[in-house]
Amino acid sequence: MNNYKFDELLLAADKPSRYIGAEVNSVYKDNAQVNFLLAFPDTYEVGMSHLGIKILYEILNAIPYVAAQRCFAPWPDREKQLRQGKLSLTSLETQMPLADFDIVGFSLQYELSYTNVLNMLELGGVPLRRSDRLDSNPLIIAGGPCCFNPAPLVDFIDAFVIGEGEEVVAEITAVVRNCKQNKFSRQESISLLAQIPGIYVPAVHNSNTVIKKRPGIDLNAWLYPAAPVVPLMQTVHDRIILEIARGCTRGCRFCQAGMIWRPYRERNSSALKEMAEILLASTGHDEISLL
Repeated sequence: MNNYKFDELLLAADKPSRYIGAEVNSVYKDNAQVNFLLAFPDTYEVGMSHLGIKILYEILNAIPYVAAQRCFAPWPDREKQLRQGKLSLTSLETQMPLADFDIVGFSLQYELSYTNVLNMLELGGVPLRRSDRLDSNPLIIAGGPCCFNPAPLVDFIDAFVIGEGEEVVAEITAVVRNCKQNKFSRQESISLLAQIPGIYVPAVHNSNTVIKKRPGIDLNAWLYPAAPVVPLMQTVHDRIILEIARGCTRGCRFCQAGMIWRPYRERNSSALKEMAEILLASTGHDEISLL
């Protein structure tokens, strides 16, 4: 994007800090073999409060050949600017257009965000329906609790991750890297993704296929995030989030989270103490919430 035009538009946008990036602990990598966009289908204030995107951002950027960037749903005034100026929705880190990434990964946390997913794809210049996409278009992947019922979005998402994402993102990027190196077609790439355990691919799997969710990780072996991006503006949860446990022992039938994130796991006290000290030092926050 033309930098002059970008700056000019930001002056007229409400809360331009939503879009400029350059926060403390942002990661910039040149010449990556796989460019992965972490797309959160809600505003910056909401998305930057979500622990999952912070974890995946750090894990992905720790892979030498991967560059992970972030993108959030624009506020209506910003969307109007993009549409009127015929500009693409871009990443925060380098203002790379959404359509130029190899992978766009959406975090599906609640059903009301589904329309934002489609809106972001349209603003990014990516065909909404997966059947209309070409080899030059990015692979559109989704993860999060809503993927346990992928049916509403099967026409739009190329692959759904069923279960926890910490381990599977490395497997996904390895497949995409191999496909790029060997110049595989889009369909060949999608077929290879379908071979990864815990991934549902609508173009490959039929409605009778049983996809087992990814096994839960050992929280004491995955001490992420260590240096989360520090937002430039106040967010919904403007503090450190320290995950002390995952899952639930109650098993209430009305609660999705208590069922899908089994088994229940806790971090030990030494790991929590280490993480708290590292997070306080790397972010400058002075408040911690326990999750």
